[in-house]
Amino acid sequence: MSESLGPCPLCGREMLEGRSVNLHHVVPKSHGGRDVYWTHVVCHSKIHSLFTNRELFQEYNTFEKLREHPDIQSFVRWIRRKPPEFRTRNVKARRRR
Repeated sequence: MSESLGPCPLCGREMLEGRSVNLHHVVPKSHGGRDVYWTHVVCHSKIHSLFTNRELFQEYNTFEKLREHPDIQSFVRWIRRKPPEFRTRNVKARRRR
């Protein structure tokens, strides 16, 4: 049985130790970020499919700010119905400004 890592800071679902979770730098390492947080792989992938590192650094540098974005809100509504170990690929292209 996998050990619980608590709720995901993006979607709120329980995180279970193993392949379904990894670490996310809220401020990208390329912009000096050091703090890391466990997130579901699918949530981490969604964040990086939507935002560039510059956008994450300048605009979306907290989970609260990420959760305010309409695309993240839609994703969270969808993912909340999935089991904690659910994995899939996010294929949405990055938006370019």
